[in-house]
Parts: sequence; structure tokens; C-alpha cells
Amino acid sequence: MLKLLLPFAALIIAAAPPPPPVAAPSLAAPPHVAANPANRLHLELSNGGMVTVQMRPDLAPQHVARVQALVRSGFYNGLIFHRVIPGFMAQGGGYDEKLEKKPVKDPVENEADNGLKNERGTVAMARTSEPNSATAQFFVNVKDNGFLDHTGKNPTGWGYAVFGKVTSGMDVVDKIVGVKTGAKGPFSKDAPEENIKIKSVKKKDA
Repeated sequence: MLKLLLPFAALIIAAAPPPPPVAAPSLAAPPHVAANPANRLHLELSNGGMVTVQMRPDLAPQHVARVQALVRSGFYNGLIFHRVIPGFMAQGGGYDEKLEKKPVKDPVENEADNGLKNERGTVAMARTSEPNSATAQFFVNVKDNGFLDHTGKNPTGWGYAVFGKVTSGMDVVDKIVGVKTGAKGPFSKDAPEENIKIKSVKKKDA
């Protein structure tokens, strides 16, 4: 009888369903994060638009700390959105109106394994092909860009770390990616013909 039961038990084990996938964390900030004004940024742009970003220090502490330090120093004031691609993203925070690159601090470690996805409206740090090279530049996803998400801790799978989400002004970002672009300065394409400047970045009170 034991010999008959063992194959049956093995069949039950083999047929057991796989464990459910781990759910991605919510893009909505938990109350204790949302209640802190230091975690909300208010971008005033030269085109008259305003964009508010809710950051997630609970999931991307190094990236948020870096952005907060840059905001306090006034680093982003006067910089532009230098690369915009319809159906993809709007990138800024690295070049001034003369398209000269602003000096930056040492890079932060990649936190793209925090579970946050590069979905429409999320804000992530830009970087080079080196996974741990993000310094100051950021981009806003204007559509779901799953190919930018973390898939593994290797050069091709690290992905781009999401550290926040636009909570107000996504229509402004959509207008940014709709402007005429082309070759300009050091860029062979995708640079707005007319500069879209970040006039100021401030923490936003509740």
C-alpha cells in the first residue's frame, strides 16, 4: 500500500500551484510620507506650468535624499528639460539654457529594485549605461515603460529607479513632450527647439 501511495503523493506535490507573485508596492504614498512637506516638490516652469511630485523616501531613500539636498541648494533652478520624446518621457535636471552640463556630486546606488514600476506619471532618476551612475537628472514617464523596470541585479536588468509620482500637472508634462524638437547643442535629436526652463523647485506644503 505504501508503494501505491508514494507516487500519488508525488503527483499532488507536482500539481501544487506556484506561489502567488509578490505584489508591487502602491504608488500612493503612505500617510506618514505624504504628510511630510519635504517629500513633495513643486516645479514652476517657464511655460507657465506647475508640476507637483510626491516622493517616496520609504522606498527610494538615497534618491529622495539626493533630490532633497539638490532642491535645498537651488541646483535645479534655471535648468531645462533637454530631452523629450512623445510616447516615452521628458528628461531634465542636468543642463542650463546654454546647454552646458551642470557639475554634479558622486552618484547614488541604484534603488530600482524597490518594486516601483516605470508607469505613466512616475518620476525616475536618469543614468548612463552604468547601473549606479544616477546623480541629478530625472525623467517623467508619459506612458507605462515596463522595459525600464528592474528585472535583475545585472548590467542589463537593473532598470531605472522610480522615486516619486506626479500628483498634479501631468497635463503640463504632456505638453512638454508635444513641443517641436531636433538637434541642438550637444544633442543630435530630441532637444526642444524652445527651452522649457525649471524656474524653481520648492518643497510643497500640505
